Amino acid sequence: METLLGLYHGLTIALLPTNLLYCLVGALIGTLIGVLPGLGPVATVAMLLPVTLYLPPVTALIMLSGIYYGAQYGGSTTAILVNLPGENSSVVTCLDGYQMARQGRAGPALAVAALGSLFAGCVATLFIAFFAPPLAVLALLFGPSEYFALMVLGLIAAIVLAQGSLLKALGMIVLGLLLASVGTDLNSSLGRMTFGIPELADGIGFVPLAMGVFAVGEIIKNLEKPEERSLVTGDISNLWPTKDDFRRSWPAVLRGTALGSVLGLLPGGGAMLSSFAAYALEKRLSREPERFGRGAIEGVAAPESANNAGAQTSFIPLLTLGIPANAVIALMAGAMMIHGIQPGPQVLTKNPELFWGVVASMLIGNVMLVIINLPLIRIWVALLKIPYHLLYPAILVFCCIGVYSINKSVFEVSLLLVFGLMGYLFLKLRLEPAPLLLAFVLGPLMEENLRRAMVLSHGDPTVFATRPISAGLLLLALALLALVTLPIFRRTRDVAFKEEG
Repeated sequence: METLLGLYHGLTIALLPTNLLYCLVGALIGTLIGVLPGLGPVATVAMLLPVTLYLPPVTALIMLSGIYYGAQYGGSTTAILVNLPGENSSVVTCLDGYQMARQGRAGPALAVAALGSLFAGCVATLFIAFFAPPLAVLALLFGPSEYFALMVLGLIAAIVLAQGSLLKALGMIVLGLLLASVGTDLNSSLGRMTFGIPELADGIGFVPLAMGVFAVGEIIKNLEKPEERSLVTGDISNLWPTKDDFRRSWPAVLRGTALGSVLGLLPGGGAMLSSFAAYALEKRLSREPERFGRGAIEGVAAPESANNAGAQTSFIPLLTLGIPANAVIALMAGAMMIHGIQPGPQVLTKNPELFWGVVASMLIGNVMLVIINLPLIRIWVALLKIPYHLLYPAILVFCCIGVYSINKSVFEVSLLLVFGLMGYLFLKLRLEPAPLLLAFVLGPLMEENLRRAMVLSHGDPTVFATRPISAGLLLLALALLALVTLPIFRRTRDVAFKEEG
């Protein structure tokens, strides 16, 4: 009953004209950047962080959330019509979606992707509504040692589930922790790694780092690519799937939704991991696995349902434990902290209007996205023809203006460009930047909780092993590290990321 009352309270907030408008804006922007290959929700949310400074916290989070799950919808459009994933989680949708488009069945593929995403999004939202409050109550039992152990577990899980080399992921985590340490030590009031630069006394800004590494770095890399597009339009006016399409796709939608809802909770998981796992599951369960890669409707339904469910349930660790599950959620954690709101269990008790308003807006946003995606499909097709060499420089100018507008600091614009070059270098060296951002956000919180735990225990480090919850979390972290050494896990992981590439 409390959950239903909370949802009702959230709907009264989400249906306010301003919040409804920004939910629509977020859904539109999310669809747009999902449609345009090469941007993605991480870069877009990073670019729009300065805008959120001028919005109420609830409205800002509603807009940023709409961008995130809206990108999952829009990414399917380019995956199906152009064979280019507009978003990483849509990579596997290319395999069967593009083949359906080549066979003249782009309409049913787009419709199944949208309807599957709508169902998955609504189920995942209810999943958040029913399971997040009990988890938040449990999290209130956490002390400094438990929070420190939880953050260690989160960072190790991000390493294990990161793309590519584990050593590279570990290196990015360490770099993120080092960057988070720059500034003035609150206890000693001494500068740390400021190199005599006064502007670094307050630390490195979250916005220049996020925008530089993700947005600017991605733009520079995309400008290298030739603008080759094999757009398949065909007959996309006939969107309604056949009875056989529905018969084949609805079990895949159910399985994808269930899998995505669970995997979205994992640090480093979210939409991308969910879509790959759902596609692999459908192919394994199918009586005709040879159909996959040749236009199987299940190969569109399962990953598109899973990525939307995973995108939305990845909010649970942020809103209940204060742990961002992936790079986009880390950016939203940054947006909350900019507004003076500490992510974690206190959100539900101290800011219930934020929690329930964002959750309820997801129900509204998912309905909006179906209305946006299907009737406006020809507009999205037209946008696919915008030359990249005109689009990306304009976005770069927007990034510089956005960073400068926060503190009116030319130094921060310089940092933006430095981190942009670093982001480009990371991409060239196949270094995934998401673990760096997770470590940058969690670093100060880890340090604070470590110091508190040591003060409360009078300097006794065994406090982490003697308290049951922190000991259990650290044992789980060690189990994850041990799991990496198993040959079967390493083979499965290598195959998954090889398929992605």
